[in-house]
Amino acid sequence: MNLPNKLTIFRIMLVPVMVIIPFLGIEGNFLEIPIEYLIINLIFIIASITDKLDGYLARKNNQITTFGKFLDPLADKILVLAAMIMLVEMQKLPGWIPIIVLAREFMVSGYRLIAVEQGKKVIAASKWGKIKTVTQMVAIMIAIIDLNAFGECLKGELQGGALILNAIVTIMMIIQVMATILSGIDYMRGSKELIKSK
Repeated sequence: MNLPNKLTIFRIMLVPVMVIIPFLGIEGNFLEIPIEYLIINLIFIIASITDKLDGYLARKNNQITTFGKFLDPLADKILVLAAMIMLVEMQKLPGWIPIIVLAREFMVSGYRLIAVEQGKKVIAASKWGKIKTVTQMVAIMIAIIDLNAFGECLKGELQGGALILNAIVTIMMIIQVMATILSGIDYMRGSKELIKSK
C-alpha cells in the first residue's frame, strides 16, 4: 500500500479518536476555551492536512490508485459529517446543516455509482464543490473553538471577540451550505444524461 492511501486510512482512523474525546472527561481551559475542544480541533486539523497531502503525493509520485479514488472522498465525508454531528451534539450547530450536507453527499455518491456501472467518466468537482470543501473545513475548525452556537451573533447579545468569532462561523457555515446546494445542482446538471438513460 502506497503512502497516499496510508494517509487516507490514517484520516479515517482519526475520526473515532476525535469522537471519543468528549467522553474522556478532560477538564480545564486555555484562553477560556475548553481543552477538549482544542484537542478535537487539533485532530480535525491534522486530518484535514492529510486530505490535502495524500492527494498531492498521489499526483506528484504518480501513485493514483482505484482504491485511493474510492477511499479518499469517502474519508472526507466521514470526517466532515462526524465533526458536524459532534457540533450538533455540542449544541453549536442546528441539525438542518449536516442534513443538507448528508443529502447532497448521498445524491452525488448515487450518481457516481451509476456512472461507474455504465462505464462513464465521473463528473469532476465544480468550482462550487471546491468552495464547499474549503468553507466546510474552515467553518468546522472555527466552530469547534467558538463558545457560542451558530447564529448567536444575530441576537445582539455578543460583544468583542466573541461576536467576531461567532459571526465568522455563522457566515462561513451559510456559505458552505449554499456551496453544498449549488454544487449538488451542478452535479445534477452534469449528470442529466445518466438520469435520461434507461
